[in-house]
Amino acid sequence: MMKVLPTMLMTMAISSAQQGWYPHEGGLLKYRVQIRFGEEPDTMPEGWKFGRVSAVATDSAGRVYVFHRGQKADPVVVFDAQGKYLRSWGKGMFGSPHALRIDKQDHVWVTDAGDHQVMEFTNEGQLLRTWGTKGKPGTDAQTFNRPTDIAFAPSGDYYVSDGYGNSRVVKFSREGRYLLDWGKHGTGPGEFNTPHSIAVDSHGTVYVSDRENNRIQIFDANGKFLSQWTHLGATQNIFITPRDEMWIITHRNNIENLTYDTLAGRIMHIEIPTGKILGAMESPGHWLHVTPAGEIFIGSLTGNVFRWYPGWLEHGLGAQEGLRPGN
Repeated sequence: MMKVLPTMLMTMAISSAQQGWYPHEGGLLKYRVQIRFGEEPDTMPEGWKFGRVSAVATDSAGRVYVFHRGQKADPVVVFDAQGKYLRSWGKGMFGSPHALRIDKQDHVWVTDAGDHQVMEFTNEGQLLRTWGTKGKPGTDAQTFNRPTDIAFAPSGDYYVSDGYGNSRVVKFSREGRYLLDWGKHGTGPGEFNTPHSIAVDSHGTVYVSDRENNRIQIFDANGKFLSQWTHLGATQNIFITPRDEMWIITHRNNIENLTYDTLAGRIMHIEIPTGKILGAMESPGHWLHVTPAGEIFIGSLTGNVFRWYPGWLEHGLGAQEGLRPGN
């Protein structure tokens, strides 16, 4: 019988190790998940269910707003913090729901990537203001071409990533007046290939997910390029808490993102001054929102809202786990 040399055994062990699970960058984020928030238990009107969930956010009272693309429920569906249906609106208003953000007044802002508009609602669903011309794409001060996201500056000004048809960021005053825009299609500094998400920190610094270029670009309040991060993959969505804690949902690269249709992604916690990854965990997802209590809501194109909450298990529960439905 052939003897296996020690060096060969060592080589085989190294090879096996390299085929194992890759460590979580920055360490594992220890959360548990509620897989079907808003649908288990299902308190929506009979026959309603989510289509592709494009975005999710919470207001100051903990109410959860879901923006989705299905035909069996209103596009904006509101739940209490436990997932009980409260109200909904928007039937027939949108071409393709995309972003949903909530400002300090608890007003609900959305982008419609199908009809080229940005809208502001009260949290009861009353339409307050609209930017862009319905069904008319453009690249001037009055129009968008498939806008993707909204971000609010500390000053009250706000930004729109005008991102699928155009390759720019547009800045508006707190009163809604066009101020400036920057960007064009390309790969250089200040150029974009699908600016898909945008966020602003407490200092007014602007972070733009340049998704198809596999980077996040960083600008001052008026669009001056400051730096870029190229180590985070094809970022789908950026969220910055009031305490300047950055969270992202991302994929290894733009090809993986598009091929998997937002499956196989990762949630990452990012240190803003350096871009260092502080922790990561797997999750599908198109949109991410973090609550003041530290819960993470994910809007997934699988037709789900995931609620991640602290509660890591230290050991398996087996037949006694008591999950309904069972895992």
